Amino acid sequence: MPPETRQWTPTHGAPYQPVAYRPARLPSAESLARAAELRKRMDERRTVRHFSPDPVPEQVVRDAIACAATAPSGAHQQPWTFVLVKDPQVRRRIREAAEREELLSYDGRLGEEWLAALRPLGTDAVKTHLTDAPALLVVFRQRYWLGPDGAKRKHYYADESVGIAVGMLLTALHLSGLAALIHTPSPMRFLSQVLHRPENEKAFAVIPVGYPADDCEVPDLLRKSLDQVMTEV
Repeated sequence: MPPETRQWTPTHGAPYQPVAYRPARLPSAESLARAAELRKRMDERRTVRHFSPDPVPEQVVRDAIACAATAPSGAHQQPWTFVLVKDPQVRRRIREAAEREELLSYDGRLGEEWLAALRPLGTDAVKTHLTDAPALLVVFRQRYWLGPDGAKRKHYYADESVGIAVGMLLTALHLSGLAALIHTPSPMRFLSQVLHRPENEKAFAVIPVGYPADDCEVPDLLRKSLDQVMTEV
C-alpha cells in the first residue's frame, strides 16, 4: 500500500514487522558536493526578528512541517503537534500574552545573568514578529499519548524528539527560502489556553515564518568553528 494512502495508528505493543530498506548509495564525489553545499547554505541561516508582511506560499510551510514530522522520535511515538495560526485576532492575543510575560522577564524576573546573555542580541519585550510575520507556527510537545477514550500512554524522550523535529523544521524553512525565529516566552502556559490544546500537550516553541523585512538587521555574531564544536577520539 503506498505510504500516502496509509494512516498512522498507535503501535504500542504491536509485534515487530520489518521491511526492506535499500536506499541508493551516492557516489563519493556527489556526496561530498552535497555536503559542502548544505554546509554553505546552512551557514547563511540567520534568526530574523524583522519580517516583511508579504505573504509566503502556504504549501511551502506545510511541506516544511511535513519534513519536520519525519524526525526520529523515542519509540517512534512522534510526540509533536504543529499549529499553524492564521486568525489575526488569535495572533494578536498570543502577542499580547507573550509581551506581558516578556516584560516581567526583562524587568528582572529572570535575573541579570540572563539579561546579560541576551544583551548582544539586541532583544526586548516588544515582539512585533508575532503579528508581522505572514505565518506563525506554535509547536507543542505531547507529554503522553491521549486516546479518544481518554486512555493514556507515556511518551519517551519527548523533549529530545520535539527538539530534533524543530531543528529539521528550521532547516526545511531555510532551504525553502524562508526565514524564521524560535521564540520561547516564559512561561508558555497561555498558548495552550489561547489555542485550546488538549491536556497532554505543552507548548515547546513559537516560530514566526516569512521573508526578512527590507530594512531587516541582525546582530553581528560569529559561530563557533568546527574545531570548537567537534573533537575526535
